[in-house]
Amino acid sequence: MKHEIVEKNVGLLAVLILVVISFGGLAEVVPLMFQKKTNDPVEGLEPLSALQLAGRGIYRREGCVGCHSQMIRPFRAETERYGHYSVAGESVYNHNFLWGSKRTGPDLARVGGRYSDDWHRAHMYNPRDVVPESIMPAYPWLFENVMDGDDIAKKMRVLRTLGVPYTDEQIDGAKTEVKGETEITALVAYLQQLGTVLKDAR
Repeated sequence: MKHEIVEKNVGLLAVLILVVISFGGLAEVVPLMFQKKTNDPVEGLEPLSALQLAGRGIYRREGCVGCHSQMIRPFRAETERYGHYSVAGESVYNHNFLWGSKRTGPDLARVGGRYSDDWHRAHMYNPRDVVPESIMPAYPWLFENVMDGDDIAKKMRVLRTLGVPYTDEQIDGAKTEVKGETEITALVAYLQQLGTVLKDAR
């Protein structure tokens, strides 16, 4: 009859449920923290360039992750449409992760190299020019906004403290790489590198 004590005490029941869920979660998550395949970068993975990193910031600012995921699940329907399923080693330099969970638009995990720079530019300026049925909004201001690059080196230094292997030379040259470029140039540079390391793997 001891179980009745738990069942009739809502507070105690809630605490015990929380304890069970916590231990279950730890049993699932903690082993992943020590597995090489989840912590080591895949072969050939390089950190984002200063221009690509600026583009990633624009991608986040404009809310692209709200409609586009960057994670292909290991199911036939997914891999036939998008390519090789996503692996943890592709994302080890990403802080924060932009995997997403909603697909109003298609997954972008393997979009790099699939279309030309000109296609991306046309798509961002007016999506219906290249995809007539698209419901994506247009982003014409990206073609007008010019970046000064003042904060990009600071971002790279912070990312280096989190384990992204930026060199002093990359950080010192970051502002020069970004300054004077339009936001659309940076965004396209970011999109064109997505998923290219494992793109051809099967």
